[in-house]
Amino acid sequence: MRSRQQRLLDLWWLTFQGCPFRGHDESPESINRGNFIEMVKLLASYNTEVNEVVLKNAPKNAKYTSPDVQKEILSILARKVQKSIREEIGNSKFCIMVDEARDESKKEQMAIVLRFVNKEGLIKERFLDLIHVSDTTALTLKESICAVLSANGLSIQDIRGQGYDGASNMRGEWNGLKALILNECPYAYYIHCMAHQLQLALVAASREVHEVHNFFQHANFIINVVSTSPKRNDELLAKQAEEIAHEIELGELDTGQGENQISSLQRPGDTRWSSHYRSILSLKKMFGATVSVLRNIANDRSVSKYSRGDASGALRIIVTFDFVFILLLMEKIMKITDVLCQTLQKKSIDILNAVDSVSTTKVLLGELRDNGWEPLLEEVKLFCGKHEIDIPDLSKKYVDVTKSRNKNDNTTAFHHYKVDVFNVAIDQQLAELEDRFSSQATELLSLCASLDPRLDTFNIDNICTLVEKYYPADFSSQERAQLECQLPHFQIDICNSPELKELSTLADLTSGLFKTGKYSSYPMVDRLLRLVLTLPVSTATTETCFSAMKLAKTRLRCTMGDGFLRDCLVIYIEKELAASISTDDIITAYDLAASRRTKFKLIDM
Repeated sequence: MRSRQQRLLDLWWLTFQGCPFRGHDESPESINRGNFIEMVKLLASYNTEVNEVVLKNAPKNAKYTSPDVQKEILSILARKVQKSIREEIGNSKFCIMVDEARDESKKEQMAIVLRFVNKEGLIKERFLDLIHVSDTTALTLKESICAVLSANGLSIQDIRGQGYDGASNMRGEWNGLKALILNECPYAYYIHCMAHQLQLALVAASREVHEVHNFFQHANFIINVVSTSPKRNDELLAKQAEEIAHEIELGELDTGQGENQISSLQRPGDTRWSSHYRSILSLKKMFGATVSVLRNIANDRSVSKYSRGDASGALRIIVTFDFVFILLLMEKIMKITDVLCQTLQKKSIDILNAVDSVSTTKVLLGELRDNGWEPLLEEVKLFCGKHEIDIPDLSKKYVDVTKSRNKNDNTTAFHHYKVDVFNVAIDQQLAELEDRFSSQATELLSLCASLDPRLDTFNIDNICTLVEKYYPADFSSQERAQLECQLPHFQIDICNSPELKELSTLADLTSGLFKTGKYSSYPMVDRLLRLVLTLPVSTATTETCFSAMKLAKTRLRCTMGDGFLRDCLVIYIEKELAASISTDDIITAYDLAASRRTKFKLIDM
């Protein structure tokens, strides 16, 4: 039994790390027989008891090296993880979050994540399944979702929220997945992924300001020129190390553990706005080293004329006041918006807290517009002085080469940079945020804002309207009357409770009610809070699942079957639940399945 447990643990460890089991050559003569066998051999070399019962010494030839046996064991473990998720949901209502992506073998895979509030009042987002779909039409996706829910003992009638991105097959008003599910469950309210809306808002805003749009194109070109070869990248890192050492010697940089790490320039991604912020930070940090490398390439006669030409063009761009101005401006803007990006991807965030974060971002951008010009201009001048970049006379006339010469146009450089670039760039960000997120100011969310007893917005009439209009299936008329009676007591109790009045969000309040035992005093209020917290914020968890899929199904494992891939991902992503399942339960389930197979074989004979 002990040897079987050890081999199960080997399988679990490899699955938890996303590692393959099999080897290209598993024959006894091979020097690398794959991760599983090599791990068993390593453990056997350190433990004589294990060595006596594994591989060729295994009793009754129970080696557990057969791919069929390993897949069956993982399938049993994955089913138990799904069962644990089902038990964790219990009688709670839940939200579904769905997204699709292609795997390494070009198959369309659909990830299904459930969001719910557990017994302790904590928000959970659990990866339930991965389904290969033949097409991405709304009807196909809906049938697949219903099949998964039914297989796990869940009902579509218990859905209280839907979270997708903005694709037409998902959010279509008539034939989209949202509409098809609403036809069966009218209380499955749809929330457009707020992280996706933020991405659309920021990208659209950057394209509206020509100077900002051109800056990102130029920055990408500069990064490609400098990082196009290992030799140039090594030179860049060496220059950066020299600069850091020099600045430390001058006392301009502090030293300490984890400080002044050497890193490469980062390319901005097409679908992640936060990657643009990291790219800007890396370019600012390595500005001097980048300029030095570009100069070396432009003057190096040993490289091709095309490379020298690219380096010369990139150098002319980077050592301009315009480039530095936009670089530092976008750093300040994106420092504010990046906090919102990170906040919207937290599993524990609730819909009201997310809307508040959007409002806070708008306020900070407004403050930057009103009070940020002078500090920015001073920072740009200091930066240009440090890197020997010419600073134009801002009082002189600004000549825009993209427009025809107009003798009556007396726009100064100061007006151009402050009004046409600084103000417009921030105004576009604010306008897009207002446009994209104004849809969140719906009646549902406005009524939800009345739930927090610690705020002035707490309103019993609005809360009763919320229940009657949006959650009539979850409260009977008698329970609605009980809710109305409990709310005044709930408000006074929470505001006077030292343990609860300092909590910042509805999610914290709900878990606090459980910890203090007050949920039993206000069962109807607790039920309503849990329903509101079930509303989704973003589909970040489903995208995390696709990151895990790329780790599990690689180019060398592209023939991986759909069932095996699903089992690996369920165990890998929900390893917290998988680790809580005992090896004895797995062995018992496997032996039971093996006895069934033997019985069926005897019947067939």
